Amino acid sequence: MSVLKNELVRAEKEDLSRAIRLLLGSPLISQHADPDGFGLIRLRHRTLAQWFDYYCGWRLYLEPRLGYARLVKVRVGDPSRPARRRRTTRAPFDRRRYTLLCLVAAEALAGPVTTIGMLAQRVVQGSATDEHVPAFDPVRGDERAAFVDALKLLEHYGAVTAVDGATDAFLDSAEAKVLYRVDATRVIRLLSAPVAPSRLPGGDRPDLAELTVERRYGGGEATETQRNLWARHALLRRLLDDPVVYRADLTDAERAYAASPTGRQILRRAAQEAGLELEERAEGYLLVDPDGLATDSRFPDDGGHAKVAALLLLDVLTRDGPTSMAGLEQEAESVLGRFPRWAMAYRSDGGALRLAEDAVAVLCGFGLARRDDDQVAPLPAAHRYAVRQEEA
Repeated sequence: MSVLKNELVRAEKEDLSRAIRLLLGSPLISQHADPDGFGLIRLRHRTLAQWFDYYCGWRLYLEPRLGYARLVKVRVGDPSRPARRRRTTRAPFDRRRYTLLCLVAAEALAGPVTTIGMLAQRVVQGSATDEHVPAFDPVRGDERAAFVDALKLLEHYGAVTAVDGATDAFLDSAEAKVLYRVDATRVIRLLSAPVAPSRLPGGDRPDLAELTVERRYGGGEATETQRNLWARHALLRRLLDDPVVYRADLTDAERAYAASPTGRQILRRAAQEAGLELEERAEGYLLVDPDGLATDSRFPDDGGHAKVAALLLLDVLTRDGPTSMAGLEQEAESVLGRFPRWAMAYRSDGGALRLAEDAVAVLCGFGLARRDDDQVAPLPAAHRYAVRQEEA
């Protein structure tokens, strides 16, 4: 009996750690896209919800009948993960696309079934009622492209589903026929904010910063218990969300909490329960997922030219230290010259500079480098990838 009990406890721990990492990598998990992952989260929902609330102060919603689980992650002032277009470019959303995303999501709530033409017409009417929102003009190709990008992102999250036709058809003609089924509950769940927009004061011009106010931490009149709770949640949020966390970037309260016996114990326990490996260095902290479930992007990775170039430029930075963008551009040009059939998208005029820019953006995004105007400096974590010895 004791052997069976131990096996059940071990299986439960493995289920919990895997489910935690799945939700960290993809905060919205649908039954139709990942039936095994959704089934695991459904099985361990109560324990998962308690785990995320205790360590991060994040809420986990499960909708069994609608077939999805949503981890509501709250981060203030983190622009490093923008919404991205689902078409080939994968470029970040610009201001216009974010505006249309909000308008489309709002108009989609009008009914369970709609068409792309009806949505476009409602967005035209909705944008015309607010003087601060540029009017939507579906006659223009660039406007239709932005509209399609907003719709395809909602499709990606399962908020709307095309049951007849394809959204991309709207790129060629505003007369395209596409029929959608709308999941209103999922549309609402997409907004990851502790305060509902309808509860914001200020009438027509509310302060959007109020969306992320978490009153459980007490604000300016916080008690010692609330301050300690905020220090724990803020530190764990960064560790679980960011590739690397440097002590220099932490607040005084976060550094004090991480250095305390209680804080160190909680960090180790959280990493262990999530199936992550905690690396603690003089410069900061790093959580490693051996299975790669807890991340939406990897490095090193040969999945894109910018990441390959980033690894090559990292050799220059770790060897020479801070380097100008001009120097990195020369290195990128040298790489393009050595491999004439590689990275064809960067072969036009200015391609070497664009490759260097994209590679530096990758390095900065992974916490391996920091750019200050024209200078790029390696950060301590960059030395994890330094070449110690080259083979002939």
